[in-house]
Amino acid sequence: MIKVGILGGSGYGGSELLRLLLFHPQIELKLVTANEHAGKRVDAVHPNLAKLTDLTFAAMPDPRELDGLDCVFLALPHGQAMEIAPSLPGSLKAIDLSGDFRLNDGDVFKRFYGRDHTAMHAQGEFVYGLTEVNRNQIREATRIANPGCFATALELGLFPLVASGLVKGKVIADMKTGSSGSGAKAAANTHHPKRANSFYAYKTFAHQHQPEVEQCLAAINPQWSSECSLVFQTHSIPAVRGIFASIYITPTEQMNGEQVGELFGRFYGGEFFIRLVEGSPDINWVQNTTFVDIG
Repeated sequence: MIKVGILGGSGYGGSELLRLLLFHPQIELKLVTANEHAGKRVDAVHPNLAKLTDLTFAAMPDPRELDGLDCVFLALPHGQAMEIAPSLPGSLKAIDLSGDFRLNDGDVFKRFYGRDHTAMHAQGEFVYGLTEVNRNQIREATRIANPGCFATALELGLFPLVASGLVKGKVIADMKTGSSGSGAKAAANTHHPKRANSFYAYKTFAHQHQPEVEQCLAAINPQWSSECSLVFQTHSIPAVRGIFASIYITPTEQMNGEQVGELFGRFYGGEFFIRLVEGSPDINWVQNTTFVDIG
């Protein structure tokens, strides 16, 4: 059994992570922290997990004292993982769900996240955790930066085309998300009454996932940086869960629908969690699952 801890288990990300790990046959969940809920049972904060665990939320431990674990997930707000990761034992596998270790450039991080990166010396240890692109690196890594939600959708949609050298010029990514992606604590622009019956664009030309996508695609094909430009716009839709990406490109060679389907089949035919569908995907088909549907 793999002994696992979750640092920050009270939010939406922590809740979903708990649900997945509690059903995993090879995982023994040993520790879940949440400072504001320390001492409470996990199922008192997440009632959907009742009868699945007897764990109680703990206060944040000293990161240097996690030697009894094999793996720790950092399910913390942006900015907190960079304070903890450098102190973790070197033998402990760490998976960061925040954006702290996705970007290789400290200046770009400050521009898009609005804060200085205080642990760039640890950045080089982190592998970008997009499994279908970096599986071999992830397998050997002890530090993994989990991709962002929009980034995952866009990168998986473009990966076969970029890797095949079929993308040149302008790429338009029209991205839409449900409200849960903003986290459990409501703010003026993310509160359910604001979003429930509305549809609007946000973070115009400033979304933190854009440089993440460009960095990933440039690593897949260096020509991306010099030959492509990305128009990346995010929108709030009146739904709770789900990401929907409409991606527009002009390929470098003429292709019909069947040829595009064959290309995606070559890249994703052996990937269990990616489903190639006829017509348009629907966020209802992927909610509460680990699947990505591509049409």
